[in-house]
Amino acid sequence: MVEYLANTEINSQRIAEVESCFGASGQPLALPGRVLLGEGVLTKECRKKAKPRIFFLFSDILVYGSIVISKRRYRSQHIIPLEEVTLEPLPETLRAENRWMIRTAKKSFVVSAASAAERQEWIRHIEECVRRQLLATGRAPSTEHAAPWVPDKATDICMRCTQTRFSALTRRHHCRRCGFVVCAECSRARFLLPRLSPKPLRVCSLCYRELAAQKRREEEEEEEEGGRSAGSPAGAGCGESSGDDEDSDEDREGSGDGDWPSRVRFYDSGVSWSSFHS
Repeated sequence: MVEYLANTEINSQRIAEVESCFGASGQPLALPGRVLLGEGVLTKECRKKAKPRIFFLFSDILVYGSIVISKRRYRSQHIIPLEEVTLEPLPETLRAENRWMIRTAKKSFVVSAASAAERQEWIRHIEECVRRQLLATGRAPSTEHAAPWVPDKATDICMRCTQTRFSALTRRHHCRRCGFVVCAECSRARFLLPRLSPKPLRVCSLCYRELAAQKRREEEEEEEEGGRSAGSPAGAGCGESSGDDEDSDEDREGSGDGDWPSRVRFYDSGVSWSSFHS
């Protein structure tokens, strides 16, 4: 299917339509040999609540964004290289069905489909594209993944000290290493996590101690091997901060989701929101 659609007029038109829907805020998506294989609406579990997101599966990337006007206007475009993607099906519960996790080194998150059949189709197509992309690039499957963030509503107290109770005045924060919901006092530390950002990021007290201990062990080993100057500071790239930082891009990208009240069903029974091209 990929070879058949590559460099065809219909494929070029489909990609141009997606670029047009994202407008000037989106990145160019047309590349020689790139094929748009499918598209559809999935429910993405964001920090504060689950929200509908438009997803586009290309032969080498997965693109998603916020819905402004269905099939006409999208924003907050995110592009994920497929060679970095690992999928993890999640068990069914009474309150959560047809879910799976999309894992990458920089970000991991949960999505759900309208039906079990739709979930199966998405997983099957994504895994096949990942397999093809790994073969084409010669890369091994990714083994390091970012921790998914625990949703705000999952806990009313800090998941580290278990003492601080969240309120309108006491903010929730997220550890960038473990994804736990923590209070400000338990997440004062910052640590450099190169896979996620070039700047030190907020981490909880437990992760900070573990990361700092690991860094000290690595530096001691390097010094013993003579590969590093003995005068190098052990705490470079980490420390504490009383300042605040931005906890999530999801809050900004979802700030205009007034068209999707929480009581609205994103999917109607018997209606498929996803389509895979052939």
